[in-house]
Amino acid sequence: MILPYRGILPRIDPTAFVAPGAVVIGDVEIGPGSGIWFGCILRGDVNAIRIGRDVNIQDGTVVHVAGVEGGRTEIGDGVSIGHMALIHACTLEPGAFVGMRATVMDFAVVEGGGIVAAGALVTPRKRIPAGEVWAGNPARLLRPAGDADRAMVAHTGPRYVALAAEYRTEATARGVPSTGAPPETSLAG
Repeated sequence: MILPYRGILPRIDPTAFVAPGAVVIGDVEIGPGSGIWFGCILRGDVNAIRIGRDVNIQDGTVVHVAGVEGGRTEIGDGVSIGHMALIHACTLEPGAFVGMRATVMDFAVVEGGGIVAAGALVTPRKRIPAGEVWAGNPARLLRPAGDADRAMVAHTGPRYVALAAEYRTEATARGVPSTGAPPETSLAG
């Protein structure tokens, strides 16, 4: 479901895939090749959500904002977000990774190459540095990212970009909109 809020309609690149059952509201931009999976909610009502290229936001994730100065959510190119995460008024720099059921709160930053482990709670204004794995509630440094961590991150993003393209192609072949949005909401138009 694609809905405007206060006259602002989400802008979705025509090469993005927004799964049926996802909800995208208001001031949201979704970049090329990105996948917004089943049951996700992206609510850009009291501030903006910006999603870059080749991002995957997996099933059941909620992305929201804060109604204060600087309370938008920024998700950079190539970010992977696991199933049922909560992303709120924070910044995920290009190449960041957020595990399943993790929470990243207001004004936190996950640097590119930073990894938030499954189930972690990143508290407000925390910075997760590149090359580190953070876990726990509240999240703390678990260890430096190793070769296996970097390989997992490097594999996940491209796999989901390809999967989103496959779903988009299948939907198009069956006459189902692959973004759930009318053409005038595309970034290209």
